[in-house]
Amino acid sequence: MPKHAYHGRLSVVVPVKNEQDNVEPLVREIAAALSGNTTFEILYINDGSADATQARLDALKAEFPMLRVIRHRTSCGQSRAVTTGVNAARYEWIATLDGDGQNDPADIPALLARLADPAQPSNLELLAGWRARRNDTFLRRLSSKVANGVRSRMLKDNTPDTGCGLKVFARETFLQLPNFDHMHRFLPALVMRDGGAVVSVPVHHRARERGTSKYGVHNRLWVGIVDLFGVAWLQRRVRLPVIEPDSDL
Repeated sequence: MPKHAYHGRLSVVVPVKNEQDNVEPLVREIAAALSGNTTFEILYINDGSADATQARLDALKAEFPMLRVIRHRTSCGQSRAVTTGVNAARYEWIATLDGDGQNDPADIPALLARLADPAQPSNLELLAGWRARRNDTFLRRLSSKVANGVRSRMLKDNTPDTGCGLKVFARETFLQLPNFDHMHRFLPALVMRDGGAVVSVPVHHRARERGTSKYGVHNRLWVGIVDLFGVAWLQRRVRLPVIEPDSDL
């Protein structure tokens, strides 16, 4: 079992920017997927939206008391929004979802079931969603395949899809990782660098029905190349001690 035991409590962190039409459907899906066997909260991080995202979230809080909303005055990026949510989370395990509705909240219970499986590695710290069948344009699928291949060979993170927004991880583990812009795309490598195990789980991927993407091929590609070399540098600099059993811990 993972060293950070899962006790049926989960904080769902959803970073959003200008997703006014996706807010209500996704909140309802998350609540429906987790109601029953899980104690949970939903944290929306409004990353400087200029549309009606905040107003829609505020209106939903009366119906969904587990919903909490934190607003960035100006946009700080997806990774910083996730970090804001994890810092504010009340529970030991975190699930993240993209706010565009392309991740299916119904997949979260399957990830939690894998987390609770005693056959998993004892150092399991991250379950990464794997969009085996992506609903994206050909160009985006191709660029993602190339990027994942290069990253996997360079970082040896053994993860087929690090860009999937659906992940489940230990809050304490995340807060101990190096924090930088776009770090959310390198979580498997960073967790493994710190001695944790990562398991990829196939999940659904849906076409975007409302709103427009905040990312394009170019603003993912060039920033990703720079970050890739930075993460590789971090991997080379780590030293993990082996603690003797007679130590006073």
